[in-house]
Amino acid sequence: MDFQLTIHAALDRLRDGSLSSRQLTESLLQRIADTDDTIKAYLRVDGEGALRSAEEADRRRSQGEKAPLLGIPLALKDVICTKGIETTCASRFLQGFTPPYDATVVARLKESGAVILGKTNTDEFAMGSSTENSSYFTTHNPWDVTRVPGGSSGGSAAAVAADECLGALGTDTGGSIRQPAAFCGVAGLKPTYGRVSRYGLVAFASSLDQAGPLGKDVTDCALLLQTMAGYDPCDSTSVDLPVPDYYGALQPRLDGVRIGVPREYFGNGMQPEVEAAVRDALQVCRELGAELVDLSMPYTEYALPAYYIISSAEASANLARFDGVRYGARYDDAMREAADIIETTSKTRQQGFGDEVKRRIMLGTYTLSAGYYDAYYLKAQQVRTLIKRDFDQAFSRCDALIVPTTPTTAFRIGERVHDMLQMYLGDIFTLGLNLAGTCGISILCGFADGLPIGMQVLGGAFEEATILNVAYAYEQATAWHLQTPEL
Repeated sequence: MDFQLTIHAALDRLRDGSLSSRQLTESLLQRIADTDDTIKAYLRVDGEGALRSAEEADRRRSQGEKAPLLGIPLALKDVICTKGIETTCASRFLQGFTPPYDATVVARLKESGAVILGKTNTDEFAMGSSTENSSYFTTHNPWDVTRVPGGSSGGSAAAVAADECLGALGTDTGGSIRQPAAFCGVAGLKPTYGRVSRYGLVAFASSLDQAGPLGKDVTDCALLLQTMAGYDPCDSTSVDLPVPDYYGALQPRLDGVRIGVPREYFGNGMQPEVEAAVRDALQVCRELGAELVDLSMPYTEYALPAYYIISSAEASANLARFDGVRYGARYDDAMREAADIIETTSKTRQQGFGDEVKRRIMLGTYTLSAGYYDAYYLKAQQVRTLIKRDFDQAFSRCDALIVPTTPTTAFRIGERVHDMLQMYLGDIFTLGLNLAGTCGISILCGFADGLPIGMQVLGGAFEEATILNVAYAYEQATAWHLQTPEL
């Protein structure tokens, strides 16, 4: 069935003429119609626009064009601006907002010939780990619909796992690509900060946010990153460095590669099957020629509090613009009940933002306030420096790290909604990388009771080619990534 193809397999068929982009897109739109009432991965599907783009891709191919993703149907997380398609960040505050421009990553995908199927569900403003914070509905995990798909890019991960697109884009502020990739059994890559443009991403935490690809395997992530990456003058944090040939660098062996195994990422609080699967994967890497290096990253335990202070402070600043006057919806009853503009804004935010967004705004505002800035925000930034130093020292001894993506497999919907500490602790293995600003990819390395287990390959700054190669070599030596959920 065409909707089950990987991106690289679909490209082969599109090139040899045995499949058209129109046929492929129709197959995926039918798959969405058949399954998404159950999975709920999409907030909106642009079927007519997708078919027009597919026909245009077929025309371009017939004229001899060889754009890298010509005719490939993809999905986009709903925090990424799309010209002519509603972008809400899964928040009622932005309901009805249709951007007049494309984010740079979207423009690059379109230039490469990609077909945009629609926008996927997310935790509101990308704040969450389960997609339960969406203002519209909770996305379900394709492997077990009673469980969460992870977050905040849960809609994108679920759509890829359920064969409702060939690949998708997500964003990763503290693990929001890698964690749902692990829960849904797909590949998800968080690039180095500055490798991919943030222009057109609705900001959560500006020093942490980064867009990245989700695919059915590592090769697909390499192909997507190739198109997304590169300098963008519209983004002041974009880094002007050459983009390597990620696809061409993929090799099936790891001879001479040093892989670090930090002890702080294993042990207490971890589901035994998760640790066992990752340690088995390490032995596979050894058999492929890699050298395993035991090491310590002592500041790992401080990543969680540092992240939530820094990210919440930046969220408070970024979301201050949503006042119902300059940005976002204004509720009529807020105006009727309010005595002045300040009260109007307060009531509008009260109705527009969900509980998790309010929680982080309040935490961030508190830590930035007079008398608390030095005690919390400044100290968190100092801890961030120590965490980055941990990563720098680790990468001075090895080429990549391999660690679990999450301490457990996907939890049940509703299980952690009222226990925010447990919810936040689920990101303990992903947060540090965002604070350090480097790159990582999560891939499937096993199952526990039918649920996927993810492992991360972490790399130094702008070492995406290295982590893709390590992940690819492991993937080629195993068959986990070939398994798909039954829907």
